[in-house]
Amino acid sequence: MKLEDARVGFALCGSYCTYSQVFAALEDLVPQAGTVIPILSEQSGCQDTRFGTAADFRARLETLCGNPVLDSIVQVEPIGPKKLLDLLIIAPCTGNTLAKLACGVTDTAVTMAAKAHLRNGRPVLLAPATNDGLSVSLRNLGDLLCRKGYYFVPFRQDDPVGKPNSLVARMDLIPQAARLALNGEQLQPVLAL
Repeated sequence: MKLEDARVGFALCGSYCTYSQVFAALEDLVPQAGTVIPILSEQSGCQDTRFGTAADFRARLETLCGNPVLDSIVQVEPIGPKKLLDLLIIAPCTGNTLAKLACGVTDTAVTMAAKAHLRNGRPVLLAPATNDGLSVSLRNLGDLLCRKGYYFVPFRQDDPVGKPNSLVARMDLIPQAARLALNGEQLQPVLAL
């Protein structure tokens, strides 16, 4: 499938410090994709942080994507039965969300979107951003790396000296990784420089 014809869900979780990179990637992705549906986790949709306000993030998402934000389990549940998406991107995908996906926990709009989407055998592209990616979250990352249906935006240590366990995806590679994931391929190398 071509990205230009695809219906893409773009879900944001916490890790607000990566939002500037995520929005830059989204600005690159939107003109390349057929349709982009924005999704916010409940926390991302209501928390103001030092990186910006929830209202500003929501408005920017809706303006960029040209569609209203989905931010509840009830709103995203139809993704599965109605086959609304061809690809779901979760960027940033926090350690908390990695753990929930690995364990099958469906208690947020983002995890429900993934569960609903995966039931159709369609790809989920994860862009991890977690301070514990090389510690407690590593088992969840490893579990998802070998699961059918999951693909990863290449990731790396973002601050090996100051935060040696922290991993962050190369958000600029989201469009390229999305093109491949739509066709069942993983962008290589997974461990980016």
